[in-house]
Amino acid sequence: MVRGPAGVCGLFLVVGLGLSAQAQPAAPAAVPVGTVNAQRKAIDQTLDFVGRIEAVGRVEVRARITGFLDAVLFKEGATIKEGAPLYRIERDLFEAAVKQAEGALERTKAAYTLAVIQLQRAQELVDRNSGTLVARDQARAGLDQAKGAVTGDEASLQTARINLGYTQIFAPIAGRIGRTSVTKGNVVGPDSGVLTSIVSQDPMYLTFPVSQREFLRYEQTGERPDRSKIAVRIRFSDGSTYGELGQIDFVNVSVDRATDTVVVRATMPNPTGALRDGQLVRVDLQTGQPEQKVVVPQSALIADQGGVYVFVVEDGRAVTRRVKPGPGGGGTDAVITEGLSGGELVIVDGLQRVRPGILVQATPVSPSASRI
Repeated sequence: MVRGPAGVCGLFLVVGLGLSAQAQPAAPAAVPVGTVNAQRKAIDQTLDFVGRIEAVGRVEVRARITGFLDAVLFKEGATIKEGAPLYRIERDLFEAAVKQAEGALERTKAAYTLAVIQLQRAQELVDRNSGTLVARDQARAGLDQAKGAVTGDEASLQTARINLGYTQIFAPIAGRIGRTSVTKGNVVGPDSGVLTSIVSQDPMYLTFPVSQREFLRYEQTGERPDRSKIAVRIRFSDGSTYGELGQIDFVNVSVDRATDTVVVRATMPNPTGALRDGQLVRVDLQTGQPEQKVVVPQSALIADQGGVYVFVVEDGRAVTRRVKPGPGGGGTDAVITEGLSGGELVIVDGLQRVRPGILVQATPVSPSASRI
């Protein structure tokens, strides 16, 4: 069949349009992401340090006499009261020692009574010119010796009673008790070392080193904050914040020559026992009035060799913003001192699919529900 010029032209036009449609690439789909607005909040002016929890009272329990351990009277790790019984050492030998000392004292008291009578008789004979001065003086010396013997035996009896009392070991302070290093049936004594230890619980001390640079900065600016007005807050290793506030009560009088720091101590309430002796914590000192700063969730921060950055949504695309985090914020929030001014749409969810410049479909999410 012969086609006319018009038919041929139409055929080429249809084919050309089909090829053009096939050659044109499809537009990339927008990546769904969760976003929050960078907010400006009143943030406390804080200084950040690393500190350690220390018990106010700490006792190492030791045996003061030697004997067989008859009983362990406490539960390891328990909270105990002052005066609670801890250990009992066999009493038989010490009770016998008390009775022996009592018998010795009775004998010396009897000898003292006899010496008094002998001196009286010798003095009467001297008064009647029937006795000699030598006999009287000997009787007086005998009385003094008997009196000294009574004093010595009274001291021996007191020592025996004290040693008998040491067979019961009581808690000298209230607090939490550790594990026992000895068990029933073992011989314990002053050379046995520490039997167990007790640390007080409420309040606790918080000690942390402050560099000389911080002290010099305050001196140069003329700032002399009142210790009683500085709030001390604790953050744990998981980022959570301790609910109680502490107060500085001591600043060391000398500088550590090895670290060029000064040890500062605060007293922290510990009503629930959440703080433990030796625990390492972060310390925040509130040193001034709150300031308005930009805050974003911690989950929005990404670190690389160039520093820290976040992704923000601009004109439907993900854009990189270099930021500088600062102190404060706490918990799940991060304070941004440079890079954001507030109000930016920051990506916090779906970051693993985000690349600079790609199209994104932003969906607002709650800051508390944000995740990487």
